[in-house]
Amino acid sequence: MLTINVAVLLAVIVVLRLRRRAEARSRFDEKLTVVLVLELGVLLAPTPAGAGIADFLGQLAGGVTQAGR
Repeated sequence: MLTINVAVLLAVIVVLRLRRRAEARSRFDEKLTVVLVLELGVLLAPTPAGAGIADFLGQLAGGVTQAGR
């Protein structure tokens, strides 16, 4: 039996949507992409992968802040 992780499927959809040219997008299309990205964030946040991404982004933000001083 094949199982599909919803977060992986949503990530693939987001990548495919973002590959489209910006000129070809309508306002509705942009809003839908934003909603899909937010949903992907909600699905990834409680996972170990989501925690790793949050830690990485926190370290990156800290490095940028210290570099600006």
